[in-house]
Amino acid sequence: MRGLITTLNSKFTHSALSIRYLQKCIQKSGREIELKEYTINHRHEYILSEIYKEKYDFIGFSCYIWNFNQIIDLCRNLKKLSPNLKIALGGPEVSYDPVEIMKMYPFIDFISVGEGELSFTELYSNIYDGTEDFESVKGIVHRKEEQVVENTPQGLIEDLDIIPFPYDDQLTDLDNRIIYYESSRGCPFNCQYCLSSTIKGVRMFSLERVKKDLQFFLDRKVMQVKFVDRTFNANKKHSFEILKYLYENNNGVTNFHFEITASLLDEEMLEFLKDMPEGLFQFEVGVQSTNDETIEAIDRKVAFERVAEHCLRISSYHNIHLHLDLIVGLPHENLESFKKSFNDVYYLKPEKLQLGFLKLLKGSGLRVNEDEFGYVYNNLAPYEIFYNKYITFDEVLLLKEVEELVESYYNGHRFDHSIEFLIKKHFDDNPIEFYMDFVEYWESAGLHHVSHKSNALYGILMEYYENRGYEGNQVFRQIVKYDYYKNNSKKSFNLFEEWEIEDFSNRCHQFLKDEENVDKYLPVFKGVPAKNIIKQVHFEAFKMDIEKFIDSGYEEISEETSIMLFDYKLDRKVFARSKNYKVEI
Repeated sequence: MRGLITTLNSKFTHSALSIRYLQKCIQKSGREIELKEYTINHRHEYILSEIYKEKYDFIGFSCYIWNFNQIIDLCRNLKKLSPNLKIALGGPEVSYDPVEIMKMYPFIDFISVGEGELSFTELYSNIYDGTEDFESVKGIVHRKEEQVVENTPQGLIEDLDIIPFPYDDQLTDLDNRIIYYESSRGCPFNCQYCLSSTIKGVRMFSLERVKKDLQFFLDRKVMQVKFVDRTFNANKKHSFEILKYLYENNNGVTNFHFEITASLLDEEMLEFLKDMPEGLFQFEVGVQSTNDETIEAIDRKVAFERVAEHCLRISSYHNIHLHLDLIVGLPHENLESFKKSFNDVYYLKPEKLQLGFLKLLKGSGLRVNEDEFGYVYNNLAPYEIFYNKYITFDEVLLLKEVEELVESYYNGHRFDHSIEFLIKKHFDDNPIEFYMDFVEYWESAGLHHVSHKSNALYGILMEYYENRGYEGNQVFRQIVKYDYYKNNSKKSFNLFEEWEIEDFSNRCHQFLKDEENVDKYLPVFKGVPAKNIIKQVHFEAFKMDIEKFIDSGYEEISEETSIMLFDYKLDRKVFARSKNYKVEI
């Protein structure tokens, strides 16, 4: 018998932790099953033909909101081509209403409900061994003659250490992809938009097991390990021990991403984080909203003031990448309320600000109470809302455009000074009003119809400034030019007007030939010929003292010209793409 466990990831860079667990559990039971991954961007015909050609007897699909509709189409067509093929579904998208799904889709033979490491393994073993005693397998839904039968639930796995480590020694097929890992399951919170609220309590892998697993990644110097724990720091002792272990065994290459609740951090943890190497940790914090009525309605019970205090403190360390989330479409959050939430979080200056749009997940509290809040949403996965009694569809569409511009102009941090200048000088320090005005220009110019390369975004920003008729256009162009050369080692000389300086190129080379200059500004290039150094640095002339202007909060404009040296050779820097110095040549 040949079996396959598979899924469709949302991106190529993602990998599926769940099916790796299942494969290892099945192998531990003495049976074999193949594992393959596809993405939602693969053509349907490609996936269908690739699976069909292998002539499998059994296929298990892991289902989520982003892939469910495509998986159903695959299953329907696979069954047409191979009527004797047995098909099983599992995952969060089919665990809430498995009987209804089985009745709706007669080509599905089984559904594994909830955590599948035990129930799915037992189901597969029955098929693999030919016993097919399905009524004794806890946690599955199956067919018996013309009936759909739901067996006794499996229940949660209390001792997580019985689950095998999910990765092979060689990390097969995971080059250039994110590696996912978990040290706990469950969440201490009861957020009404999340499925974690339906499972009470937090269970943890033992610290001994976690440290052994993490050493596996450290020894192989993988680029990133992303923890999928719903609230990594739910248990301080557990999370603190893990962070300390990673700090003590830092290999200088691997970084670790965690979803945390910032309000749970205490003084001891905050002091510890201050000394972390730059880039070792990334923290994602779900703020979601700063509206008290909204927070109460979703049962989040997190004080934004404490979140803000701790995030600002972590930001001041300049060593940990902070990713903060907001959700559009929550109860009691109208456009004005969301604008305040946006500004509140924006001024925490995270490395990434993500705007998500509410999805009414099956079984979540908000979906159960959808009528109370007037939700109208897409009935197909991923069940994203159109509007509710607080926010219109037009406003949702506006915020989708804002999200696009935040992603392009904020999260990449290639325009920091240009955007900061615009917000400070022309929007009274009101970030959301700038982004909404930029959206109006973006759409009126038809820029939303096509994608834009990085260099084009600089030109668009300068065109926007000129279109709005703001004074100081030449000053703004100098700021944009500074942002460009600070963040782009691949230089484009047609973005900015030429400024002819006599013998500029030769003077730059002479500067680099002077050993004192190299020792002072570029010590890593000591002994390197100037003709080789020039390939990794850039000199640019500005018609003002650009650094003084920025440092003054965009107040002091000096007529004094300045020459800036940009050094792009950095070691593992998270918060900068270059070092820059004002020099005399």
